[in-house]
Amino acid sequence: MKIHLFGASSSGVTTLGHALAKKLNISYFDSDQYFWLPTNPPFTSKRNPEERNQLIKTELTATENWIFGGSSVSWGDDVFPKFDLIVFLWLPPEIRLKRLKEREFERYGSAIYENPDRNKAYQEFMEWASKYDIDPKESGFTGRSLKVHEDWIKSLKREVLEIRGDFSIEERIQKIMKCL
Repeated sequence: MKIHLFGASSSGVTTLGHALAKKLNISYFDSDQYFWLPTNPPFTSKRNPEERNQLIKTELTATENWIFGGSSVSWGDDVFPKFDLIVFLWLPPEIRLKRLKEREFERYGSAIYENPDRNKAYQEFMEWASKYDIDPKESGFTGRSLKVHEDWIKSLKREVLEIRGDFSIEERIQKIMKCL
């Protein structure tokens, strides 16, 4: 069983991925582990794409059943084996951004406000994340967006389970289990 979960930053992909992996007793792989080099503070240096892709291919092919969480729509067509189930998570922006602010404070503490470098990185990240739901034609934004995700879903020419709304982890798992 090969499951792919994806959505905007703070849409609940990682939380759901860990909970679902525990329920199904399979491994969970998070895109951030491959996209970013291990640094302190984290998420400051990107991994070389070729190295990233080879690393994830090696790890996923070594395991028969797994869940992969995160947006990887631009990583290449030959990186992942065929997914048995693809799940897209979407939350209303006001809920997602509130959760994101809470997560960033939990992760970094008051440094995101007090340390000039951390504050700058926090502000840039929040600005990037806030553009997810805005039509790129209006914002000029070319990064990960709802439009990019919806276009990718259309390109798959297969069914994707879309869970749109503020559901509990248990409700999301129930929806997924029905599809499995």
